[in-house]
Amino acid sequence: MDKTKQNSKVLLICSICFSRNYKKTKSSLAHKERLILNKFCKTCEKHTQHKESR
Repeated sequence: MDKTKQNSKVLLICSICFSRNYKKTKSSLAHKERLILNKFCKTCEKHTQHKESR
C-alpha cells in the first residue's frame, strides 16, 4: 500500500474558541476514531482540548 493512502492530514480545532491551531498526520487504517489531544491554544492562552476536524 501507498503511504499516501495510509496517512491522512487532519486539522486540530480548539474546543473553546474553535480556532484551527495544529496540523497533524494520522494513520487512517490504525485509528478510525477522532483524535483528541491537549494542546496549547494561542488565542485562549491556555492548554485546552483540541479535536480533529472533519
